[in-house]
Amino acid sequence: MLTGQTLLYFIYVLAAAAVILAVESFYVSYSARRVRLNVINRRLQRLGEEGPAEQTLQGLLRERGLTSTGDYLFGAVGLNRLYTQSGTTGNPILFATIFLLAGLVVGLLLTLLFGLPMLLGIIAFFVIGFVLPLLVLRRARNRRILKFARQLPDALDMIVRSLRAGHPASVAIGLVAREMPDPLGTEFGIVSDEITFGLSLEQAVRKLSERVGFEGLHLLSVSLSIQSKTGGNLTEILANLSRVLRERQKLKMKIRALSAEGRVSAWIISMFPVVMFLLLLITAPAYYGSVWHNPLILPAFTIFGVWALLGDYIMYRMVTFDI
Repeated sequence: MLTGQTLLYFIYVLAAAAVILAVESFYVSYSARRVRLNVINRRLQRLGEEGPAEQTLQGLLRERGLTSTGDYLFGAVGLNRLYTQSGTTGNPILFATIFLLAGLVVGLLLTLLFGLPMLLGIIAFFVIGFVLPLLVLRRARNRRILKFARQLPDALDMIVRSLRAGHPASVAIGLVAREMPDPLGTEFGIVSDEITFGLSLEQAVRKLSERVGFEGLHLLSVSLSIQSKTGGNLTEILANLSRVLRERQKLKMKIRALSAEGRVSAWIISMFPVVMFLLLLITAPAYYGSVWHNPLILPAFTIFGVWALLGDYIMYRMVTFDI
């Protein structure tokens, strides 16, 4: 027979189990909702919200920093291409303004509030306002291209199966646009819409290659251009291209695994001096004495910093292989 204290403990256990089950149910329902949302690509979502396909196409191009015809919006083609290929959506001017204002605020805080030299404030403004957004865009572009490279062979196989079933190329591309998630689903949806509104398949794929920046799409564009001019079996061409892209992906993954030790060593060697400097600065602020007031400290730090960055670049090139 249960005593009063045992019964109280039993109630506590039931209450704790009920809380855990409730939290788990909320998490599972939220995760399932996120999965359902991620299955549908951005183009299909906008089609459901806006309706007309032409309006959706123009909206997708404008939010990527392009005109309604798919050309670059700004005269600085290199920056415009980087912004477009990064997959960032929104106003490019607003994106740049946010980083410039953040750099200005940090520079003023370092100079006025903390009393640091104006040169450090200017350097902070330059790094945050100009260098950081470029690094963010480059990282986003590289991650997007890697994801696109993993999806493209499956998309080409889907197109091949559709062509063998007797569908035209435009219908096969539209099938990929409906079935594949982002980033490939939206990009092929743009291709499908551009073909619908008058572009040839070759022109639409060439614009796709410029928007994404993946060399595999350049191979696809060249293959379609040769096929349209000289003829040939498009199904066989795409099947061979899919096989080549898969083999290149396997080779890249093998090289990345073999060079993992070198990359980790480069990170450790690069970060060790910085981490030790910060630890000494926090745990023993008087360790360096009055060296900070020496006029040679800034040139010395500049020279050593440039030398360290040069070493990092050499190590990066040693473990980076082009295929």
